Amino acid sequence: MDGNLTIGELLREGLQTLLLAAGSSGEADSALLDAELLLAHTLSSSRAQLKSHPESMPSAERASRYAELIRRRAVGEPVAYITGRREFWSLPLAVSPAVLIPRPETELLVERALDLRAAADGSLLDLGTGSGAIAIAIASERPAWRITATELSESALATARLNAAALGLHRIEFLPGNWFEPLVGRRFDLVASNPPYVAESDPALRRAPLQYEPRLALAAGEDGLSSLRGIIQAAPAYLERHGWLLLEHGADQADRVARALVVRGFSHVRSLRDLAGHERMTEAQWT
Repeated sequence: MDGNLTIGELLREGLQTLLLAAGSSGEADSALLDAELLLAHTLSSSRAQLKSHPESMPSAERASRYAELIRRRAVGEPVAYITGRREFWSLPLAVSPAVLIPRPETELLVERALDLRAAADGSLLDLGTGSGAIAIAIASERPAWRITATELSESALATARLNAAALGLHRIEFLPGNWFEPLVGRRFDLVASNPPYVAESDPALRRAPLQYEPRLALAAGEDGLSSLRGIIQAAPAYLERHGWLLLEHGADQADRVARALVVRGFSHVRSLRDLAGHERMTEAQWT
C-alpha cells in the first residue's frame, strides 16, 4: 500500500485485498468489517472515527503496518489473533494462539447458567476455561458467586488470569489441571464447559481459522466426543444435589450428548439452539 493514502483509500485497498483472497463477492460484509477492525487497531482508533474522518492521512509507517495486518488476514489468520482482542458478553478479552477464540454461540451457555440459577449466591465451575470467557462473563453478572475455573494449558491459564484482573474480577479462582483433577471433594451448583468436540480426522482442523487455534482446545478423539463423555461420567461427583451440567458441543452432537447424560443418570436433559438454529449446547440436572 502507498504511504500517501487517506483512511478511506486504505480501507478500499484493504477490502479489495481481502475480497481477492476470499474469492467471493459474497464475503463483502465480513471483509469490510475485517478491514475496518484492522485499520482501527492500527490507528488506535474506533470504526466510527474511521468513518467520520475518511480524508485523514495516517503516517507511512502506520499505512505499512496496516498492509502487513491485511496480508496476515488474507492468508486466513483470525482477526482476534492479529489484534490480540476479542469481545465476549460485551467484555473485552485478550486472546492469543494459546487460547480458543471466544465465539458468540458460547454466550448461550452463559445465558443458561444465569437463567438456571438466579440466586445472588451460588457456585460455578468452568472446565477448560481457556481465555476465561465463561467464568469472567458469569462473574461480571453474579459478583457474589464462588467461581472456579480449571485449565490444563499454563499459557491459557495465564491469559485467563490476565483478563480477569484487567476487568477487576479478582474473586475467580483459577486452578491448573485437567478438567476436575484439582477439585477432589468439592461440589458446585453449576458445572459449565466448552470442551474440545472436533473429530481428530476432521479436515477443518487443517484449514483457516481452526488451523491457527490450539489443537488441544479443539480436537477430542475419533468422533470428537471423548472429552464430553469424560466430563459427563465424572461430573456427578462434583455437583450439588439438583446441580446443573451445561455443555457446549458440535451442531450434530446433541442427540449423542443427551443420550450419554440420560445413561449416566441425569434428568431434565435438554438441548438448546443458538442464534443460527444449531443445537449448540445441552443442559442436564443431577438429582
